[in-house]
Amino acid sequence: MPNGVDRVDLYRLFRHNITLRAGVAPARRYLESLLADVLAERLDPSPVFPAQIPLDAVAAAYHAMDTRQAVKIAIRP
Repeated sequence: MPNGVDRVDLYRLFRHNITLRAGVAPARRYLESLLADVLAERLDPSPVFPAQIPLDAVAAAYHAMDTRQAVKIAIRP
């Protein structure tokens, strides 16, 4: 889901011949194999999770996401 989008200017899209498509990503279908690749260090998740925190700082991570300081945060043990 786009972060912070509360409306779409449909007239602008129409005027500039822009196509807007949306859908739901079936993330759970790929989660197990992607996690295995991340744990085996064959896949670098840092472009998706720019921030990393230890497990005992989960409350701070939720606060950062709630205040829009971060969109996604990786939690490390």
